[in-house]
Amino acid sequence: MSGPIVGFAGLTHLGLVSAVGTASKGFRVVGYDGDSARVHDIKAGKLPVVEPDLDEMAREFADNLSFTDRLSDLAQCDIVYISTDVPTDDKGQSDLTSINASIGNVIAALGPEAILIILCQVPPGFTRKLPLPTERLYYQVETLVFGRAVERATKPERFIIGCADPSYPLPPAYKTLLEAFGCPLLPMLYESAELAKIAINCCLVASVTVANTLAELSERIGADWSEIAPALRLDRRIGQYSYLAPGLGIAGGNLERDLATVLRLSEQCGSEASVIAAYLTNSKHRRDWALRMVHREVFGRKPDASLGILGLAYKENTHSVKNSPSLALIENLHSWPITVYDPVVPASAATHPKVTAAASALDAARGADALIVMTPWPQFRDLRAADIAAAMEGNVVIDPFGVLDGPGLRAAGMAHFVLGKPERAGA
Repeated sequence: MSGPIVGFAGLTHLGLVSAVGTASKGFRVVGYDGDSARVHDIKAGKLPVVEPDLDEMAREFADNLSFTDRLSDLAQCDIVYISTDVPTDDKGQSDLTSINASIGNVIAALGPEAILIILCQVPPGFTRKLPLPTERLYYQVETLVFGRAVERATKPERFIIGCADPSYPLPPAYKTLLEAFGCPLLPMLYESAELAKIAINCCLVASVTVANTLAELSERIGADWSEIAPALRLDRRIGQYSYLAPGLGIAGGNLERDLATVLRLSEQCGSEASVIAAYLTNSKHRRDWALRMVHREVFGRKPDASLGILGLAYKENTHSVKNSPSLALIENLHSWPITVYDPVVPASAATHPKVTAAASALDAARGADALIVMTPWPQFRDLRAADIAAAMEGNVVIDPFGVLDGPGLRAAGMAHFVLGKPERAGA
C-alpha cells in the first residue's frame, strides 16, 4: 500500500461512507470518533448507517481500514478530514458547536505537516477563519446523497476544493488522493466552494419545485406528468439527470439548511431572495399532499377509518427520518389508528398514541381502510395487487411515487392515487 495515510474525524454517515470509499481506492484509512461505543460497533461490523453495498465494501477493504476512539491516532495521518454530520434544527439552521470542538481537537493532534480538510458542510466564510496556515487548510464539497452514498463516494462527478489561493498548486499528498478517483478537480476560493455546495442544492430544489408544481397541475387538468418528464430530459438545457420526479417536497435536512442559509445571508447583505422563500412554501404544500388525499378520499366517507402506512424513512435506502414526510403525516393523524411498516426504521420513530408496528408490508395493509405508501422502498414493488386488495378492509391506496402495481390495483377494484397523474388514474 502506498500513498498518503488519510484520516476521517467523525464516523457518522458522511465520515464512515467517505472512509470506506477512500479505502476502496487503495489508501490506508484511519477512522476516528470520540464515541467509543460507535467505534466498538463499527469494529464488530455493526455499521451505524444504512447504505446499499456499504457493509460489503467495508468487509472487502477491511485491511485498509482501522477505527479508533483515540484522537492521538490521527497524528500518523498525512491528511485528515473533518467529517462529522452537521445537525440542523427544525428551521434549517446548522449547529456548528460539535464541528468547532472537533476541529479544535483535531488541529491539536495533527502532525506538523498534515493537511486539514473540512468535508462537512459549513456556511460561507467559515473555513478561512480557522486557526491553521492556509497552505495546510482546505474545504472540500461533500457529495453525499442518502441512499446512493457509496456510489457517490467511489465515483464522484468532480471534486470542488476550497483554497486560500486557487492558483497555487495543491499539496502533492492531497493531489495524489484526489486524482485516484479519476474525476475533474475544481480549485476555487474557500468562500466560492462553500457557496458552490449551496448553489448545487438550490438548483436541485428548483428542479424539484418545478416538477412538484407542474405535477400537481397535471393531476388537476387530466395530464400525466410521467409522460411529460421524458420530453424534458431530452432537452439539453435541462438534461437526462434532472430532478423531475415529483415528490413530497424536500426533506432530509441538507436542502432545507441551504435554503435557510441563503435567506439568512441575503437578509444580512440586503439582497433579494424571495424565490427561496417560495421554494419552502411550495415544499410544505407538497409535503401535505397525502394528508389532503386521506382527508378527502377516506375520512370524508369513513371518519373512524384505520390506516396502514408503508415507510418512515424520508427516502428509500436510508435510515434517516430527518424532516420525513411520513412522520409529518403521522403527526397530523393522532386521532386515527395507524399500522406502520418500514424495513429499516422502527415504528417507535413515529410519535403517535395509536401506532402499531407491522411485521411486514402486507401486514400493514391488513384490515386498513386506506394504505399509504410514504417511502418508495424497492421491496414494496414486490407486493401483489391481489394480496393488497384481499388484506384491506377499504379500497383506497395513496401511492405518491407510483411504487405499487396500479393497473393490478384498479383491476382488483382499488382506487389508486399517484403524484402527477389524473386523479383516480393509476401508475
